[in-house]
Amino acid sequence: MYPFLTDALVSCGHYIKNFLRCMKLSQFRFDLPLNLIAQHPAKKREDARMMVVHRHTGQIENKHFRDIIDYFDDKDVFVVNNTKVFPARMYGRKEKTGAKIEVFLLRELNKPNRLWDVIVDPARKIRVGNKLYFGENDELVAEVIDNTTSRGRTIRFLWDGTDEEFRQMLEFLGETPLPKYIKRKPEQEDKERYQTVYAKHEGAVAAPTAGLHFSIELIKRLEIKGIRFAEITLHTGLGTFRPIEVEDLSKHKMDAEYYRIDETACKIVNKAIQGRHRICSVGTTTMRAIESSYTAEKLLKPSEGWTNIFIHPPYQFNIADALVTNFHLPKTSLLIMVCAFAGYELAMEAYRKAIKDKYRFFSYGDAMLVL
Repeated sequence: MYPFLTDALVSCGHYIKNFLRCMKLSQFRFDLPLNLIAQHPAKKREDARMMVVHRHTGQIENKHFRDIIDYFDDKDVFVVNNTKVFPARMYGRKEKTGAKIEVFLLRELNKPNRLWDVIVDPARKIRVGNKLYFGENDELVAEVIDNTTSRGRTIRFLWDGTDEEFRQMLEFLGETPLPKYIKRKPEQEDKERYQTVYAKHEGAVAAPTAGLHFSIELIKRLEIKGIRFAEITLHTGLGTFRPIEVEDLSKHKMDAEYYRIDETACKIVNKAIQGRHRICSVGTTTMRAIESSYTAEKLLKPSEGWTNIFIHPPYQFNIADALVTNFHLPKTSLLIMVCAFAGYELAMEAYRKAIKDKYRFFSYGDAMLVL
């Protein structure tokens, strides 16, 4: 009697079925050979391999990142994350005992008082009131003033110099915060390569790795073709890598990360949307930022704040219709977002092919372009 109602109910049934089917963490598990986790970047940024995944046809192509120019046209837009990684990993000594302590700087809580949110390892040795000494000649001293979590602490650096001198000291004593799955000490090359060429605003403890594939030369070639770049900022935190520990994904809580989207970026993106041009999100961090700030008309809006959005299937994306990303570890929020964008079956098929074809995984690995 009401065919439109029947169609709607069938459609709703499919949606709910898909929703329930895609909400289990165990469905995002796969066996990754450890030798496929890249330990070094490609010789040249754009020389990395790139798998191209076509959502509408299911076609999967093997290319190189420099070929990305062939998939975009005049007036298309790449949205990039211009956060800058700071040397967040430091090694200090505990007073009296001299025990070696790793201190990972998460974020500055209060600039005038030099208060920082940090993670310490081993944590059981570090108590409120302890002093930590950094550098061969104790160039920097910090005092533990609070416990925040089992491994988290608030510390105050005891420094009388200027802000600029303090930053220089952190730069001198700190290490590039390579993720733990890169099983080597940071090298001089990492200071440049674990950073995008367009990094501007310091605050990330992990690089927005999809952007690592863009060289200055490749960006110039894209711009000559008429492709525009819109910059946003999201300071990537360690929560990006935190394993999901609940089977029901709706119960997972992401750590909040600071982001900022300005008027300039919105004008570039919205002009392209209104002209029906392609919007490509470079990375999952960029995607999380733009999906945290859009209007009812599905236009990007300026905003600044903290986002803990967790994107998982099924999800209706509002701004971008293309995604550049790296190959991620199993059962991570990064992989789950890719599945939400590409479609679960196609994304997992692409990952099986990536393993078979020996693509390199994670921060220094190869790229995937989802169209």
